[in-house]
Amino acid sequence: MEKDLANYLIYLEKELNFSLNTIKSYQKDIALFFYFLKKEQINYLYLNQGAIRKYLKYLDERNLKNSTIARNISALRSFYNYILDLKKIDKNLFKGIKNPKIEKHLPNYLSYEELAKILGNIDITTDAGKRNRLIVELLYATGCRVGELVKIKKSDINKINKTIRIMGKGRKERIVYYGDYAKYYLDLYLNSKFNTENPYLLLNDRLEPMSVIEVEIIIKNVIKNLALKTHVTPHTLRHTFATHLLNNGADIKTVQELLGHSSLNTTGIYTHVSNERLKDIYLKTFDR
Repeated sequence: MEKDLANYLIYLEKELNFSLNTIKSYQKDIALFFYFLKKEQINYLYLNQGAIRKYLKYLDERNLKNSTIARNISALRSFYNYILDLKKIDKNLFKGIKNPKIEKHLPNYLSYEELAKILGNIDITTDAGKRNRLIVELLYATGCRVGELVKIKKSDINKINKTIRIMGKGRKERIVYYGDYAKYYLDLYLNSKFNTENPYLLLNDRLEPMSVIEVEIIIKNVIKNLALKTHVTPHTLRHTFATHLLNNGADIKTVQELLGHSSLNTTGIYTHVSNERLKDIYLKTFDR
């Protein structure tokens, strides 16, 4: 049981390119299921619908959020797909289990004024400052996830076409674009001490590839002294990218492709943000 879980987690990292946070969440969810099975004296390879119903009731009694239960079911569905591929079971019973309905929370995003404040708060007279400015520029210009950002190699960048090849979730490759502002700070950065023989684009002060946590700390420090209403993380810049595109007339299918979403439903949440802005403009400008 533990060996299968350990191999599955390696599979998520190496084959499916899942983020460290997602892998940790899946590990926690599957470990909870194993704890339940052990308590009920049920073999993980010999499940039936009754055992699964009992487990779902167990989750419900723990007063977990629907989003947590949905992630738990998704983790188990994925894990048992992996076990099915190994031919250790004949059928994945979790395929027939529907996730509970999740309330949609509108993603927070930055106004143009807030974004300008953040960019203006970065001292670009130092090499570290040039790197930090590039990080913010690329997160906003490309809409990539922070986990994708730190994996960008210099060879992934086409400076002529101003494109970057991104390896996303599930090892799905996509092309993203960047504009003149990001190009300017990319050139500045590549003329700094950080342009070494290391193939990765973004390096820390030890001239090693940056981690997700290091980028998160940089963003936190950049906004530390700013009185912003919006809670800002690297993902906020991804939300801002998508929202600004839609607010300026981009179609949702294009935004889906640029974000690397496998389902249009995932991208659909940003239309709610744009609709909120349309409503706000309407109410402010239409007297009747």
